[in-house]
Amino acid sequence: MSIKLLIVDDHSIVREGLKQLLSLYGDIDIINEANNGEQLLEKLQHQTPDIITLDIVMPGLSGTPLIENIKSQYPQVPILILSMHNETQIIRRTLRAGAQGYLTKDCDAQTLLEAIRSIANGGRYLEREVAQKLAFEPEPFETQEKHQVLSKREFHVFCLLARGLTVNDIADQLHISNKTVSTHKFRLMQKMDLSSNSEIVRYALNHNLIQ
Repeated sequence: MSIKLLIVDDHSIVREGLKQLLSLYGDIDIINEANNGEQLLEKLQHQTPDIITLDIVMPGLSGTPLIENIKSQYPQVPILILSMHNETQIIRRTLRAGAQGYLTKDCDAQTLLEAIRSIANGGRYLEREVAQKLAFEPEPFETQEKHQVLSKREFHVFCLLARGLTVNDIADQLHISNKTVSTHKFRLMQKMDLSSNSEIVRYALNHNLIQ
């Protein structure tokens, strides 16, 4: 039997590339695709794939909240993360949220194929480089505050968000693109295990990071 796959990514060029690549293999059947978390959840009401390949940075519902949402409603559906992010904090949080595997988008076709087949058959899969990072990069000490794991730019964005600035405001102030700000926001929220702007504000106030 073929493996029924549902592709989730907000970039159409990525979805098309995956479809063209995986169509070369007779045991992979791409049954549908989605460009965001909300669309994915709607499609899951009508189709049950054997595996989902999931980007974790998309507009709207994404990241660990989306994984947890999928797992709460469809616990039998395995998830393979396919992301440009390789930070250990992000990888750990997605796996803890319920993902069965993690690949970076620069992996080769054979690795992707092996991961899909392994996870669809009940296994788990980590790209070699990802597994090495998890093995050799220790988790932050329990006594370390969550904001202390952020890079300087991530912490700067965090403080601006805590002060109530929007993504557009921050992009204008820092002279960077909205996409870059959104990426920083995603990373800092994943690293700090925060899921909303109100949690960012609450954390900042509780730790005297803003007045």
